[in-house]
Amino acid sequence: MILAHAVAAFAHVPATLGMFFQEEAAAGGFTILGMLKSMNWIALCVVGLLFIMSIWSLAVMIDRALYFSAAKTQSREFAPKVAGALKDGRLDEAIKIADRSKKSHLAEVVTAGLQEFRSYGSGGNISDEQIESSKRALERSEAIVHAKLKRGLGSLATIGSTAPFIGLFGTVVGILHAFQQIASSKSTGMGAVAGGISEALVTTAFGLLVAIPAVMAFNYFTNKVESFDVEMDNSSSELVDYFIKQSQR
Repeated sequence: MILAHAVAAFAHVPATLGMFFQEEAAAGGFTILGMLKSMNWIALCVVGLLFIMSIWSLAVMIDRALYFSAAKTQSREFAPKVAGALKDGRLDEAIKIADRSKKSHLAEVVTAGLQEFRSYGSGGNISDEQIESSKRALERSEAIVHAKLKRGLGSLATIGSTAPFIGLFGTVVGILHAFQQIASSKSTGMGAVAGGISEALVTTAFGLLVAIPAVMAFNYFTNKVESFDVEMDNSSSELVDYFIKQSQR
């Protein structure tokens, strides 16, 4: 009997919700703008903060996408040219080629090693100290370029991890606001809590909408940075091998 009464009671809920949303839609109040107008200042601050976070994450995505695309394009053009110049023993020409590829991550690393190698002079035997100094210059340059590649990714990680909780905070505020409406109106109907529920749903959805693209972009760009790191390590290793071969001639 108790189960039957419960089922009968809950059977009226969909109909009640449908009637409420139809009335609100007919009245023109159940819109995003209408819900924003009904929010209290705390919920509006949550929505505003999430909006700023979404704009910031979008700016970082665009910046990293353009930067990585330019780095990849210039590195593809740079690698065969500098390899040909070094094969012919034209060290100065290799440095000039690297200087022209300003956005290439490989060019920035190779330039540091070549300039350090050339600073010892082109004449005479190549010492172990000269090779070790060039190797350290390559390592320093790799660390600097790695930091440049990761610029902005920390903010994507922060936005991706905190936006859902900020939206959840807005949900809690919306629920509290709904209970305040019930207490003030002394009514337990659906209309008394609909405003607070709408606020809760908006902030939760907005938080997820901000967080999901940020997490996806962070994972994508992190994988790109790791692949660039492998390319820089390989280029540095090949350049050190080139110096060693030159010293044995």
